[in-house]
Amino acid sequence: MHILEKIVYHKKEEVKNRKDLFPKALLEKSIFFNTDTVSMKKYLNRTDRTGVIAEFKRKSPSKGVINGFADVEKVSIGYMQAGASALSVLTDEHYFGGKNEDLRLARKFNYCPVLRKDFIIDEYQILEARSIGADAILLIAECLSKTEVKQFAKLAKELKMEVLFEIHSMEQLDKLNEYIDLVGVNNRDLTDFKVDINTSLELGRAIPNEFTKISESGISDAEKVILLKEEGYRGFLIGEHFMKSSNPPKRCLEFIREIENLQHQKVTQTIKL
Repeated sequence: MHILEKIVYHKKEEVKNRKDLFPKALLEKSIFFNTDTVSMKKYLNRTDRTGVIAEFKRKSPSKGVINGFADVEKVSIGYMQAGASALSVLTDEHYFGGKNEDLRLARKFNYCPVLRKDFIIDEYQILEARSIGADAILLIAECLSKTEVKQFAKLAKELKMEVLFEIHSMEQLDKLNEYIDLVGVNNRDLTDFKVDINTSLELGRAIPNEFTKISESGISDAEKVILLKEEGYRGFLIGEHFMKSSNPPKRCLEFIREIENLQHQKVTQTIKL
């Protein structure tokens, strides 16, 4: 059993327990359940931002503890002030050290879009995402059938959330449907956790233009962001590169400035030509 199978197996048990503790009727009473959501797609396509999706992540199965003492309020506010286009918050506790309260706090203190990053395998988790203030959810192709992807994406849209659909291979594009807003290419293989940025370059050209493209994982070089932008990517999900720093917002700010400087240089060179 590889790591993704272990995560999904554990998630099924976790969801079963949460349904008993927090029934649907209770989730629907949340102050966030009927509030307006913020469009991640619109923020990523804004020309005044770089498309960086800054992630709050305490640990991972491949790296262990990355930043066990980070404060979600301070980090998320710092990310937004640094110019991040959106926030991604890990809510998986067992493998990533996250919790639902992390996302609630990020939503409470920030106005930019917030993605719930988790392994969604049940409709209950989509209702739960809405109840904690998520603007968008992640659906992972490798965890779901084509029917489940459509069913879950449709429910998310009915709840006024956007859907980020994550793929790892060309074949998984067959699971795309009309309820999906954004397509993410994960450069990390979820079976062995090896990272290769070329995955985004190879798969990006096959993603239909109506979907906003996001490159995920292994991005720590501003020049790679510029390269991916030239390939049509509008979002860049970055977690470990920021979180392994003692000051994640500062590293985020420095990275965004690097991207902006490179973009300015390219514009200047083009004008000279």
